[in-house]
Amino acid sequence: MDENLFKKGLEKRKKTMGEEYVKNLLDNADDFSLPFQQEMTAWCWGFGWGDETIDVKTRSMLNLTMLAGLGKMHEWELHCKGAFRNGVSKKELQSILHIIAIYCGVPQAVECFRVAKKVLDEQESK
Repeated sequence: MDENLFKKGLEKRKKTMGEEYVKNLLDNADDFSLPFQQEMTAWCWGFGWGDETIDVKTRSMLNLTMLAGLGKMHEWELHCKGAFRNGVSKKELQSILHIIAIYCGVPQAVECFRVAKKVLDEQESK
């Protein structure tokens, strides 16, 4: 594992996904899952998110559309929360969901709206 990419990735991951969430994942990783968590942090978050060419807000917007297209709703929910941390507004999320409907289909957008509503409700109750 590239230690520099891991450190950079860990910082990026915590800023987007939340420090508590990332700490919990790594603290609860075992011999089976820890190597994956470390490499994924280095590769996805250090190499991918560590490239400053695209700002984190835009990267979050891209992730929401790609995850919707793949139908990975658990990850979509996590990245929806991260998108808000990275500066995506409620109005921007609404526009992203409209694009998801057009390119991924209305049923997928309905699912994304459902999850987005849950995330928004959670944020408003804090």
